[in-house]
Amino acid sequence: MTIETTERVEVQREIAAAPAKVFELLCDPQGHVAIDSSGMLQSAEGDPVRQVGDTFVVHMDREALNDLPMGRYDVTVIITEFEPDALIEWTVSGVIQPPIKHRYGYRLEPSATGTRLTSYYDWSQIEERYRPHLKFPILPEGALRATLGILARTVE
Repeated sequence: MTIETTERVEVQREIAAAPAKVFELLCDPQGHVAIDSSGMLQSAEGDPVRQVGDTFVVHMDREALNDLPMGRYDVTVIITEFEPDALIEWTVSGVIQPPIKHRYGYRLEPSATGTRLTSYYDWSQIEERYRPHLKFPILPEGALRATLGILARTVE
């Protein structure tokens, strides 16, 4: 299932693993690198997140998308929503300041096969100054879906 609005993309997948196992991966900075389908996330530094406000650093390479001449750079992932085994959401602060305020996240629901996992990308709250200059979504629906496939392969 895919839901796409003018400012949000959501994809879902059944994962044959318990929500706690999936959530553990999503709290780990290295887990984000391991499941990234875009090729932008190169490595990460920091401890697993446990609450809103926790952060970690991701070393990025924009050449993987070949859309902006940003090359290699770092972003700080900032957790904005956190409900153990149910929801994790974040925004990033990096080269572009003030932050754009786009958000990424996962909703987890127990299901008969393990976990119904929803991945979303939301740019409804971005700074108005960026709307004319950046093309959204930065990551297409296919990238979110591919990441869910890698995640499933990793935890199942």
